[in-house]
Amino acid sequence: MKSVKIKLTSINDVRDFVDAVRKYDMEIDLSSGRYVVDAKSIMGIFSLDLLQPITLTAFSDNTDKLFEELDKYIIKE
Repeated sequence: MKSVKIKLTSINDVRDFVDAVRKYDMEIDLSSGRYVVDAKSIMGIFSLDLLQPITLTAFSDNTDKLFEELDKYIIKE
């Protein structure tokens, strides 16, 4: 399991993000505050507060390729 903070700033970002995570056969969640949604659900993502950073959690030991593909959304600290 690995978690990172991401930022989705537009409708196109959300669409492209969902298209990317749907390629992976692992459970991927997004959480904001006390809400947790499936990262593969566009409707779920739009129920979150997209003005704030969102926590992405991937439940797999092999997440390198996923995080490489999602690099443009990951907040670098």
